[in-house]
Amino acid sequence: MLTDDEDRSGHERESEGIGAVVPVRKILHIDMDAFYASVEQRDNPELRGKPVAVGGSAARGVVAAASYEARAFGVRSALPSVTAKRRCPELIFVKPRFDVYRSVSAQIHEIFAEHTDLIEPLSLDEAYLDVTENKQDVEFATEIATIIRARIKEVTGLNASAGISYCKFLAKLASDLNKPNGQAVITPKNGPAFVADLAVKKFHGVGPATAEKMQRLGIVTGADLREKSLTFLRDNFGKSGTWYYRISRGIDERPVQPDRQRKSIGAEDTFAADIFDLEMAKAELGPLAEKVWRHAENKQISGRTVTLKVKYADFQQITRSRTVGHAMRSEREIGDLAGAMLTELFPVQKGIRLLGVTLSNLNDRTQQDEDQLSLLG
Repeated sequence: MLTDDEDRSGHERESEGIGAVVPVRKILHIDMDAFYASVEQRDNPELRGKPVAVGGSAARGVVAAASYEARAFGVRSALPSVTAKRRCPELIFVKPRFDVYRSVSAQIHEIFAEHTDLIEPLSLDEAYLDVTENKQDVEFATEIATIIRARIKEVTGLNASAGISYCKFLAKLASDLNKPNGQAVITPKNGPAFVADLAVKKFHGVGPATAEKMQRLGIVTGADLREKSLTFLRDNFGKSGTWYYRISRGIDERPVQPDRQRKSIGAEDTFAADIFDLEMAKAELGPLAEKVWRHAENKQISGRTVTLKVKYADFQQITRSRTVGHAMRSEREIGDLAGAMLTELFPVQKGIRLLGVTLSNLNDRTQQDEDQLSLLG
């Protein structure tokens, strides 16, 4: 049903079930293949062809990324390192080098910018591009995707996969179809049929809990979802019901947003030994607050909400948040607020294996400084 070709029959389509006629857009979703692990294999020839896990260790932590050789054993991101090692005894753990990943990501985004300014980053290794109108005046989106992937390979030595479609929802799904190092198209003509055949648990935006609830309601595939009325979906899923109604029909009119604002900045660390002592735990917050503040300064943003994440030895996880009336002005403020929340959790009955600090309720620090000056003037 899917080929690396485009529906060239027209420039408009009807939003089925909604009635509106909208222009057909050309959306790419570019996704680097096993990005962190691939960078490590690129930079260390001894790792090539071997199962590699970035992050964690043989005894502690979780996997941040896994090479395709490791994925063949069922190793994946967010998997506890102990479980990963059990599944793949030959697994090689590598410490992450985020400065390198950010540098490579910047190279990739420069390549994107050669074709369009409508770039919406999702993370260091993936982004949406709207190439309906593009700088190179290339007519077909499939050709643009091929050019971008070849250029990424030339500049970075890494492989990327691409999804091409008329909307973001389907472009993201398409980028998974021919991984690694491939691309696929979902056209306006076959979009609704593709969604109908797909299990709802594979829909981006449908998490495990929602998928389980859908299954209890007899919704297993996109076709099952499409059979439900808008009223039924709203009654059972609230505002998300409208979204499910539309995507079950292959409709997603969200634009690519180049100015998409980041919602939070976070850092976390897994410890070699469980922590039971308050002062020892508070000492671990300092480097986390420093890392969060450094990223915030680099982006010229700050925030009013600090969230503390605690994961215990038995993997139970809790979060605590505090919001203040002003944007954070230093890493010390972030650390002090996180430390106050941490103190309230002590004494602990279970050891702490991980701590995380996140800054949210973000705003532009430049605008914040201007606002303060206007009040003083």
